[in-house]
Amino acid sequence: MKLRVSHMTRYDYTDSVSLCHSIVHLKPRHCPHQRCLSSALRISPGPAVNREHEDFFGNRVNYFSIQQSHETLEVTAVSEVEVSTPNLPEPAQTPAWEVARDSLHQRRKPAMNAALVFTLASPLVPLNAAARDYATVSFTRGRPILEATGDFMARIFAEFAYDPHFSTISTPVGEVMAHRRGVCQDFAHLAIAGLRGLGLAARYVSGYLETLPPPGQVKLQGSDASHAWFSIMIPDLGWVDFDPTNNLIPGEQHITTAVGRDFQDVTPMRGIFYGGGAHDLTVAVDVNRIVE
Repeated sequence: MKLRVSHMTRYDYTDSVSLCHSIVHLKPRHCPHQRCLSSALRISPGPAVNREHEDFFGNRVNYFSIQQSHETLEVTAVSEVEVSTPNLPEPAQTPAWEVARDSLHQRRKPAMNAALVFTLASPLVPLNAAARDYATVSFTRGRPILEATGDFMARIFAEFAYDPHFSTISTPVGEVMAHRRGVCQDFAHLAIAGLRGLGLAARYVSGYLETLPPPGQVKLQGSDASHAWFSIMIPDLGWVDFDPTNNLIPGEQHITTAVGRDFQDVTPMRGIFYGGGAHDLTVAVDVNRIVE
């Protein structure tokens, strides 16, 4: 499946901005099941400095600086990617979740060792006893990890309400647990908190969903906006993604932009500016299939 994604961010300021420095995570990364064919960043007004680097997590990060007076800032990323569905074994055939947890500490498994950073608390995902206890219901003794994680995802989908008016980017995991509602970011943070509480490696994934659903299927929640889900490290499989907002394992409709410990590591755009007064923010995302 080939997809084209356009992500436009526009700031309209009430007063002039004399200088701004920004960091963006808008270019899709290369993954085992995703290949970025092309990606371009358009910035208006034109920046004095614009460079790209790869961060600690392997994400493509762009830094730019606008050093002229401006009252509007518009950043548009247009990318084309090729995405495939992961070929996973039967959930019951995967190792027990305790084996996956213990494998993280075995020196002969470098890939597992490298994932240890994702077992630790992070700014937006502190270790939370309620989230750990909630996860424990699915992770019974000796249960295969793919089966347990799928059950955990399904429970979040069934027992938490999708409510775009409930939370902000900084809503604590504890509040999401208490109110049983939130959006894709909240469900990802909740799942990660529960998994890390069990000693498993779980990371936050930021990206997009295909805008238009295939014929005869229901449109997925999270379309026409940035989307978020989580992935868990499994021995011999690597990172496997799960989307609790839609209760499915991401496939050809999901585009991965960046991964990190939580949302703070992968924010689409952040920075500082001097002046500007108040501002209006407009974000528009469009994802479409490329028909050849």
